Amino acid sequence: MGNTVKDRTGQEQDSSKPSDDVTLPSLGFVGTLRFVWRQLTSMRTALFLLLLLAVASVPGSLFPQRPKNPATVDQYIEDHPVAGPWLDRLQFFDVYSSVWFSAIYLLLFISLVGCVIPRAAQHAKAMRSKPPRTPRRLSRLPEYGAMAIPATAGMTPSSAIEDAAALLKKRGYRVQVRDRDTARPSVGAERGFLKEVGNLLFHFALIGVLISFAVSGMFGYRGQKILVEGGTFVNNLVSYDSFTPGTNFVTEWMDPFSIRLDDFSVTFERQSKSNYGQPLDFTAEVTTKTAPDAQPRQQVLEVNDPLSFNATNVYLVGNGYAPVVTVRDGQGNVALSEPVVAQVQDASYTSTIVIKAPDAQPSQLSFVGLFIPTAVTGPDGQTVASDPDPLNPQLLLDSYYGDLGLDKGVPTNVYTLDTTGLTQLNGRKLDTGGIVLQANETYQLPEGKGSITFEGLKRYIGVDITHDPGKYGALVFSSLAVLGLLMSLFIGRRRVWIRAGAHEDGRTMVEYGLLARGEDYRLKGEGKALRSLFDKKWLTTNPHKEQ
Repeated sequence: MGNTVKDRTGQEQDSSKPSDDVTLPSLGFVGTLRFVWRQLTSMRTALFLLLLLAVASVPGSLFPQRPKNPATVDQYIEDHPVAGPWLDRLQFFDVYSSVWFSAIYLLLFISLVGCVIPRAAQHAKAMRSKPPRTPRRLSRLPEYGAMAIPATAGMTPSSAIEDAAALLKKRGYRVQVRDRDTARPSVGAERGFLKEVGNLLFHFALIGVLISFAVSGMFGYRGQKILVEGGTFVNNLVSYDSFTPGTNFVTEWMDPFSIRLDDFSVTFERQSKSNYGQPLDFTAEVTTKTAPDAQPRQQVLEVNDPLSFNATNVYLVGNGYAPVVTVRDGQGNVALSEPVVAQVQDASYTSTIVIKAPDAQPSQLSFVGLFIPTAVTGPDGQTVASDPDPLNPQLLLDSYYGDLGLDKGVPTNVYTLDTTGLTQLNGRKLDTGGIVLQANETYQLPEGKGSITFEGLKRYIGVDITHDPGKYGALVFSSLAVLGLLMSLFIGRRRVWIRAGAHEDGRTMVEYGLLARGEDYRLKGEGKALRSLFDKKWLTTNPHKEQ
């Protein structure tokens, strides 16, 4: 007959049979929140979120990003009418400000904070606790040794333990002597707490890096500017050619500085035939001011050697030529007279150029073509560039007249010309031919539309201006992360126990054991080092003899 028990109703049931009505306790709302919090703040979740953040950043490299180049994004959507709008809805063109990327970033931050702070509290408590008690059988430890101190040394078990404790302290162990006045005293020692400190330092530094990046993304900005020789850039919004602010950017935080480009020079290779014409050095001589009423300062801007204004850096990222042109309209008035930036296309500095004169009357004028620093006639009779230095500069242009569409308020690219709706005046395929201008030459346009003069030549530089308030924090925390990682890798967490007892023949018997927390291939070497110290201290007559 099976065992019977009474249930709550007083009826007997066979306890040997499994019950079908077992009810598990419900977590409840608080219990569910506690469970979710524990899962979120586990190290496994933190590592998963870190990996997920790396994967989530991949689309930022695969697809054009709207903050950097909105025109490229618009062109991508136009070229992909099906996938483009969906990618835009999913914020793939603004990855680093998207809802899903920000959610992963925030969850990773919360996970790291919730994981590291309790571990830090537990480690602080462990550092204040006493070393663990001495095991009964030290011979079971991974590293074990025993030795006998001769009776002639005059040592007692208590004095031997005191000596051992002193030696362990010198090696950085935290020690505690136990059973000091008994027949079998012992000492427990522990060291390597800095290993966990390094681990915690690494994770705290990782949190600091995340905060630094967040500060840069929220309060920083980045912009680009083309600066022609003799031109001045003032650090305000209207001076930038393109500008990408942070999500919480405030205009009043911009550093008040100005830069005037006095001269720009390029040194080209002239000795080596294989590398002839390659640029060797770029040097921009500039005059800077840190405030409107500050004294001007002469400085040099070079590649990989930026100018710094507090947390704002100015980098030299490009250069080229800016032909100075004067355009007169059909009424003889000057419609345009200024340097026009030409975009470099190859190593010989062959450059495309677009000239727009919206103030020309009675018809607006425009030109598109090439600027060649050193023009020569090629085998096919076409003009080509032979050298990046301006030895024989030429402008090769086609001309147009008509409404440029600049009065409609629609932004247009200054480096492109939409010829739709324009009437062509000059071109290689027209009877009028193309315009070929040497320096200081003037060309009269057909139909009395005006003229264009190639006045001279200036150089320009392209600068990248970045304000990154979190960069110093990122540098400090990254360095701390490397330090913490090195500490966690190369510091061993070890425990040592030593027990002494008196032998009946007058000798003092000492045994010791070592244990590592985790894998430690240097534990055996530590055991040999301790044995050597014991031999020297107690003048053992039979060193290195294990029992």
